[in-house]
Amino acid sequence: MESRTTTSLLYLDGVTVSFDGFRALNNLSLAIEDGEMRAIIGPNGAGKTTMMDVITGKTRPDLGDAVFAGSYDLTTLDETEIARLGIGRKFQKPTVFDMHSVEDNLLLALAEDRSARAALVWQENEHASRRIDSILDTIRLKPARSRLAGSLSHGQKQWLEIGMLLAQEPKLLLVDEPVAGMTDVETQQTAELLKEINKTKTVVVVEHDMHFVRELGVKVTCLHEGSVLAEGTIDQVSQNDRVVEVYLGR
Repeated sequence: MESRTTTSLLYLDGVTVSFDGFRALNNLSLAIEDGEMRAIIGPNGAGKTTMMDVITGKTRPDLGDAVFAGSYDLTTLDETEIARLGIGRKFQKPTVFDMHSVEDNLLLALAEDRSARAALVWQENEHASRRIDSILDTIRLKPARSRLAGSLSHGQKQWLEIGMLLAQEPKLLLVDEPVAGMTDVETQQTAELLKEINKTKTVVVVEHDMHFVRELGVKVTCLHEGSVLAEGTIDQVSQNDRVVEVYLGR
């Protein structure tokens, strides 16, 4: 890729990915601004997961540019290098350490020196304690800090995993279907949680629950067959004839 810069925090341009002749992404172009929260919707097979795989280095595109934080070429970096740049990803199914407490899960995820020497001499410090307290407040789990993660509800596990991402101090969070399987109350609380996080972080949310997307009140991008089909407010996108035809139904 030629050296280039962009003012967007995340910039995808002409990204194409094929698997055995099937184009999972087809000339996909997308720009996410620093401090933005964006909702990504679309039918199964639209390319949402592959898009996140490209951003996080799991999949290399056949064509196109993927630029982060102005000048980092994501297509040349591996998953670990991309995570260190400040891109965190939460998958749909929460993966927490069930036999450890909520607090210990967050401590294990803290962005600290991970060298062998540091691990041997590590002890909890005031900075780490403040970070844990702040994250527990954000994810609404302070009363549950000593509980085993395995005893949490499905929704609480989702929040804990989001907290574990925050502990790594990312600049960009990619959140995949965060309210799948949640109660109505948990869904509402998750919308509030993500809005709170968005005050200091850039967030991309992939979601099927249109009521939840409306609660977020952010710009929406609808993907179809690996490309952007429509973009705008939830009302603009949900009234788009092609979006109704291929995704929302009549």
